[in-house]
Amino acid sequence: MTAHMRLDADTQMDALAVAAAALGYEIVDISGFLDLVAEHGASQKNALRALDQNTDEMAAANSDATRLVEGLSETSNRALETVKSSATLMRDVGTKTRSVAGWVEEVHARSGGVSSTLAAVKANNSQIATIATQVNTLAINAKIEAARAGDAGRGFAVVAEAINDLSQKTSLAAKQISDNIETLTDWIAKLGKEAETVASDAREVLERSAETDSALSQMEETIAREHGQSVQIAANTKRAKDAVENLRPAVADISETVRGTSVGIEETKKRMHNLVEASEKIVQISAALGGASVDAPFIAYVTQTANEISEALDKAVAEGSIGLDQLFDRAYQPVQGTNPPQVVTRATRFLDGILPAFQEPALRFDPKVVFCAAVDVNGYLPTHNKKFSRPQGDDVVWNTANCRNRRMFDDRVGLKAGRNTEPFLLQVYRRDMGGGEFVLMKDLSAPLWVGGRHWGGLRLAYRYD
Repeated sequence: MTAHMRLDADTQMDALAVAAAALGYEIVDISGFLDLVAEHGASQKNALRALDQNTDEMAAANSDATRLVEGLSETSNRALETVKSSATLMRDVGTKTRSVAGWVEEVHARSGGVSSTLAAVKANNSQIATIATQVNTLAINAKIEAARAGDAGRGFAVVAEAINDLSQKTSLAAKQISDNIETLTDWIAKLGKEAETVASDAREVLERSAETDSALSQMEETIAREHGQSVQIAANTKRAKDAVENLRPAVADISETVRGTSVGIEETKKRMHNLVEASEKIVQISAALGGASVDAPFIAYVTQTANEISEALDKAVAEGSIGLDQLFDRAYQPVQGTNPPQVVTRATRFLDGILPAFQEPALRFDPKVVFCAAVDVNGYLPTHNKKFSRPQGDDVVWNTANCRNRRMFDDRVGLKAGRNTEPFLLQVYRRDMGGGEFVLMKDLSAPLWVGGRHWGGLRLAYRYD
């Protein structure tokens, strides 16, 4: 092969490497967008599921409300009729009460007239008694004179006797009449007082009956308005029920459409993930074949550093600083009170002492480097860079960004980095910066081996510029 042909092949390989990297960038960006669409689709499915349930509940509630409103309308109608009947009866009672009160007032007035008449009769009877007494005196005198006259006065004496008898009877009758008048006067007086009391009570009854009549009238008007409102509510409830019934099939159609779309998005996501892995393999192959790219220096650096860490771990095991069973401990123990949750193993404290010497210099290797940290095959990251290993506080958002050590990063990128056994693995992913903003990052990893066993991988993350 001539030098020209080798140069042409190298140029094409370099172009392939650049194209593979650009393809990976676009695929990962599209895949990330599909992830967001899938999240929105899942959220919409949940919302539609809740809406569907709420629609059923609304339909049931409307049916219950319709029955209740119909019952209320019927009850208010009966109440309205009852109040109307009561009002009519109360008005009739009021009319009769007013008549009785008027009669009592008249009796009271007439009792006064009767008392006056009885007083006049009593006065006349007193005059009669006086006259009878005078006549009796005259009769006695006449009898005396007749006795003096002898035989000549006998006829006059008979007449005087008769007049005396009549005067006595008249006096007795006048006394009896006077006693009866007194009794009648007392009775009339009592009747007058009772009539006055009854009249006062009747006036109070009339006033209260007027107030009751007014209250019944207001009650009648109120219940009539409530009845009208209940009729209107019943009509509105029926319209709401019809609207919900019409809404249900539309919600069902939308739910079915969203479900179908979600299934399609999930299938597309799977294919995009496969495409991402395919693009990563292209990058791997092009780099293995000698294709030069901007990632070459990072590949060389991470593979070299991973080898150095593996050698340091082998040496520590050989010297007895840590045992293999401790180093490969997968019993992750939660750290109480941490949020996000942190965990430790029997190797965490040892790794905190050995890894920073290799991980911290990586931050100075290139300005693009964001972090460098080792993860085991399960995505457990025991020791992070110092700037990401702050003590946790009360703010979970701050903790998430600044307390990233002793955490499980078992997402797709983290697990693949920890489980890769190829010389290196280059992945492109979208890093969530918060507020709906994402930045494309490259994650370059190389495997870590201890005693011939695969422990995990060293991750080097840097910006995709």
